[in-house]
Amino acid sequence: MSIKALSRVGACVLSALVAVWMGPAQAQDFPNRPIKILIGFAPGGGSDLIARLYAQYLRQELNIPVIVENKAGASELQAVRALIASPPDGYTLWLAAGGALSIGPGIRKDLPYDPLTNLSHVAMVATAPGVFYVNPALPVRTVSEFIAYAKARPGALNFSSSGVGSGSHLQVEYFMQGAGITMTHIPYKSSPEAAQSVIAGAVQLGLAPAQTAIPLANDGRVRAIAATSARRLPTLPNVPTMAEAGGNAALKSMDGFSYYALVGPANMPPAVIQKINEAFNKVGAMPEVVEHMRDRFSVEPVTGTPASFREYLEKDLMKWKEVGKTVKIDN
Repeated sequence: MSIKALSRVGACVLSALVAVWMGPAQAQDFPNRPIKILIGFAPGGGSDLIARLYAQYLRQELNIPVIVENKAGASELQAVRALIASPPDGYTLWLAAGGALSIGPGIRKDLPYDPLTNLSHVAMVATAPGVFYVNPALPVRTVSEFIAYAKARPGALNFSSSGVGSGSHLQVEYFMQGAGITMTHIPYKSSPEAAQSVIAGAVQLGLAPAQTAIPLANDGRVRAIAATSARRLPTLPNVPTMAEAGGNAALKSMDGFSYYALVGPANMPPAVIQKINEAFNKVGAMPEVVEHMRDRFSVEPVTGTPASFREYLEKDLMKWKEVGKTVKIDN
């Protein structure tokens, strides 16, 4: 090995030793200034609502201001770029959706980050079911009727999403492949914006987190045709799950929509990660937070360790890499 190579190795070892030595000291002093949580969508979406709820209680738990900053656009790339450019000190975090953490990276080859190597894995926060919905004027009431309607009009229908590469986009790509239909993708910056396009009739189909779709369906502004959940949603008792809706194994396996998790820049001190994780777990276990998450946001709060979150991420990423062998999207 050359002297130059040895120098590089030595520098890496020294950096690692410094990080290990400084970690406990940083954690003891952490936090001593405001924490910023980045959101990759416009205000009003699932991750935005969850972040603002947690920020309210984290202020009390950490005795420090917690600021939510929206960086909408490019399927959360604006947020991830800002995160990666930030110091790995725990003061800039990103509450990301599953579309940017495992679904997009599993399918797409053009993303400028690797969720396993470019991020620090802090905490799993919530899992979320989704709802397929259509414009009420569309003459369909079930998934099977929609598939038949779309097959009779190949390429004539549109579907909306919260952005290219988002969970709502790629899940519908997966749905189209399983159903054997084609539609045109119309991306928006958030789930509420995507839903408005369906309400207006510009788009025929949408897939959104339950907290976005449920009030619209109950008000009659959209018609819910299926839920991507293991069991029927209490707030939509007459809407079948994808497993109940019939179809092939691929469609029946759509028993989840997305999840929300907290990450930071790579190389955050383990002690700082642990301190943030514990604070999020405490908030996520509060009865009032659990009730709010379930009843108002239609998501299930999750608590756990950074290691269990990384394990979940690895498994989901592997699943979507398999899907990516057959599902292709325009970059």
